[in-house]
Amino acid sequence: MQELTTPSVEADVVDFTALRNFAALRGQLRVSFTPRCNIACWFCHNEGDVPPPLTREDRSWQPRPRAMVPGGYLTLISSLMDAGLKRVYFTGGEPLTSPMARPVLEGLPKQGPDSSYTLITNGTRVRTHRSWLSRTRLDKAKVSLHYLSDETLRAIAGTRISIDTVLDGIEVAREIFPRVELNTLLQRENAHEVERILDWALERRLPVQFIELVETGFNGARAGSAVSADAILKHLRTLTADEHVEIAGVGQGRRVFRIDGLEIDVLHRNLGRHHVGQCGTCPLRPQCVEGFWALRMDHNGSVQPCLLRDDLRLSVNELLSDPERLVAAVAGHVTSFTEGTL
Repeated sequence: MQELTTPSVEADVVDFTALRNFAALRGQLRVSFTPRCNIACWFCHNEGDVPPPLTREDRSWQPRPRAMVPGGYLTLISSLMDAGLKRVYFTGGEPLTSPMARPVLEGLPKQGPDSSYTLITNGTRVRTHRSWLSRTRLDKAKVSLHYLSDETLRAIAGTRISIDTVLDGIEVAREIFPRVELNTLLQRENAHEVERILDWALERRLPVQFIELVETGFNGARAGSAVSADAILKHLRTLTADEHVEIAGVGQGRRVFRIDGLEIDVLHRNLGRHHVGQCGTCPLRPQCVEGFWALRMDHNGSVQPCLLRDDLRLSVNELLSDPERLVAAVAGHVTSFTEGTL
């Protein structure tokens, strides 16, 4: 894997326009605590690092080592939020398997207006950590629910953990977080359960997002498992006539349905994608269904604007002691990406 060296930048010579525009368009900061996970979903992209299923199959494939400490995470988060980013998502792997999770999540700075902190989790560790999770500034949990039976959970995630553990984690999350949402990846392995997952969510008034597969180099061997969103779209239209398309902001467009006031949305590749700068000549563009919608900060101390291109990583480890230079480096990196000069 390639990685960029730390740039030499000064805040007063960097153009912050691209970073501010990205923030204004509700771009995400995705903070990965760990590439490790207690399950191994076959489709996992692991925020661009080596995913758990591949490591299980071949121990010579290992994710990059952790270089970040809690203080570094908190410096980066607070600095980029001060620079305008409002939506921060905490990911893994499974973030609750990491020793970084508690000190970082307990130390989060107070959010400004319209800001939010979201935990993305598989739900299996929520009950274990409920006591301290309830004291954090997290205001949302997004739980992956790609299954509704032990058999489907095993087929997708290669685990003997029971579906009851996942569903219990969702119920605990509802008790401790102001908002809980679900996401379901559409695939042949769960096609027989998708409508049941929707019914389960509707009964509990939980918003759910149905997602078409994002193909990466890691999951391409099973690309045949990907299925279109057409079937769930057809089913949703039998339940409601309240439907609209949102293409504002960054990333992929989504089709939104409202059922008794509850929002259900579908990330549908037919709605197009939003590409900028570097994407124009990117050899992986035909595979990309997302565009540039998130800055990804990983456990190794790198920031990247793209899931599929690990050669676009920016190392920030040497800048964490100087927040001003840190933000300037990230702003310059985003500018270079949007101008196609990386």
